[in-house]
Amino acid sequence: METTRRTDLAVEARQIWSEGGQGELPGVTVRTGSRSGYEVTTVEILDQEGAEALGKPVGKYVTVELTGLAQRAEEAFPRAVETVSAELRALLPPGEGTVLVVGLGNRAITPDDIGPGAVDAVLVTRHLVEGEPVHFGDFRPVAALAAGVMASTGMESGELVGAVAARLHPCCVVAIDALAARSVNRVCTTVQLTDTGIVPGSGVGNARAALNAGTLGVPVIAVGVPTVVDGATLAADLLERVGGGGPDVRALREVGGGLMVTPRDIDQRVADLAKVIGYAVTLALQPRLTLSDLELLLS
Repeated sequence: METTRRTDLAVEARQIWSEGGQGELPGVTVRTGSRSGYEVTTVEILDQEGAEALGKPVGKYVTVELTGLAQRAEEAFPRAVETVSAELRALLPPGEGTVLVVGLGNRAITPDDIGPGAVDAVLVTRHLVEGEPVHFGDFRPVAALAAGVMASTGMESGELVGAVAARLHPCCVVAIDALAARSVNRVCTTVQLTDTGIVPGSGVGNARAALNAGTLGVPVIAVGVPTVVDGATLAADLLERVGGGGPDVRALREVGGGLMVTPRDIDQRVADLAKVIGYAVTLALQPRLTLSDLELLLS
């Protein structure tokens, strides 16, 4: 697969493979469908051959296209929450143990605030379940952590998450982070959920220690939203659209350096999507609640 066009999305990695004219894609299955009016695509990498072809670990990658959310289409927000929640619930391991929700990213940089913003919209219950079991015993224990970045903490996100996980012994970790897309059309309109974990910072070429079952000892479900497009990748795609042939992405990257492109209304889009994800995570973990219940509890 061509690796010079940067993307964190499995659905785009498959598209890049198809464009390369390399024949049948080995070890990968793709299913498409819809839920609550939103398109859902599931890419499942079955073996090492498929992993090498797409440059992604073996596992399941679910992409939800939240078209209409930014335009405030009718019932777009509750439908988005329901869709993401249902897809996340299907990826969670069985059981009712404690779940650690981790928001990765930098609050000071808007395109990187998806993770911390989503954690703010998660209903945290672990202390309530342990302190008042009579009143809150029906809730699943949920703890949350906004891990921050090394520049502000002096520690890798993986170190912080690992230390907290070792203390809490959660049955799984849900990690939320910003991603990079290949197509500008997917920026702030797509949510990817995967059971393979995540490498913080990989979307902007600043990969840190991985958060996955191998490093934390428990399943890690990653939820990501592409908020940026690599400048060289975007330039190459735009040139192809206007008939510029097959541009040299490496050459474009040398000229563009580390340029990342994001929408001008990124503040509102990140705020909307962080709320969708935070609510969806909560409803996936607390299926007895409704969206109205959650809004009341978080108000």
